[in-house]
Amino acid sequence: MNKQSKIYIAGASGMVGSSIVRILKKRGYKKLLIPNSNQLDLIDQLKVDKWFKNNRPEYVFLCAGKVGGMFSNMKYPADYSVKNTLIIANVINMSFKYDIKKLLFMGSSCLYPIQNGNKKIKPEMLLSRPMENSNIHYSISKINGYFMCLGYNKQYGTNYITPMPCNIYGPGDNFSENHSHVIPALIRKFHFAKLNKTKNLIIAGSGNVKREFLYVDDLAEASIFLMHRYNNSKLINVGSGKDISIKNLSYLIKKIIGYEGNIIFDRKKPEGVKKKLLDVSVINKMGWRQKTDMISGLTKAYKYYKKVSNIN
Repeated sequence: MNKQSKIYIAGASGMVGSSIVRILKKRGYKKLLIPNSNQLDLIDQLKVDKWFKNNRPEYVFLCAGKVGGMFSNMKYPADYSVKNTLIIANVINMSFKYDIKKLLFMGSSCLYPIQNGNKKIKPEMLLSRPMENSNIHYSISKINGYFMCLGYNKQYGTNYITPMPCNIYGPGDNFSENHSHVIPALIRKFHFAKLNKTKNLIIAGSGNVKREFLYVDDLAEASIFLMHRYNNSKLINVGSGKDISIKNLSYLIKKIIGYEGNIIFDRKKPEGVKKKLLDVSVINKMGWRQKTDMISGLTKAYKYYKKVSNIN
């Protein structure tokens, strides 16, 4: 992949896709193909076929899809299953039909099964045990995408790779009340609690579960790094290599936003699996590591939230 390559970023308006676009532009890549959903409906196979035929991309970053938090996944299982399956199948199939050189299919750590104890999650653990039920419809569609890539690689010798990132946050995130992931949801809650001078802020769950987070630009950097250097069908984990409890995360966000009230954790509410920490030793040995620490990343994420929400 060089500066004159035709590169298609599917999902260029999303959080990860837009970050990849920003960094590629900053590095001097000239021929980026970034149609939005109005210009190209990825659910429509005929339209995707026609677009690939007319534009002939050489490299594809497949970041498009319907994404959301735990409660959104539980409420709209059909949407997460069917829409993602169609998008993934259409882009991968047309990438093969029109002979692209390399494809990166963006996976997710939620594809991995529920882990017991403190073991880090390795790629070979995929499908070894049951998955978390709250987002299983999304997860199955993404797992199917990985096996599509694997199948093409085995049958036709293609070069389709699948990174598995941990929880991502930062600019481009979804801060809506009903569809956001944990960090944007907490930023929104703390901001309005500060604004309304709320005495007690209630957060779902015990706060004891732990999650691994990665700033979105770090994932974008890792994706470009892998597009240049990784040529293997095996899943490769991308993450910070560290986790944090939701309780400690909440107090960090509270401090950054300047909320002065109390935090109350509602243990009766669902909170997902107890721990999810990826083994990122492979990509670390290749020479890539996280650059953005949590405090810097959360500060940037809050700044972005205020900007897009037009609030102070």
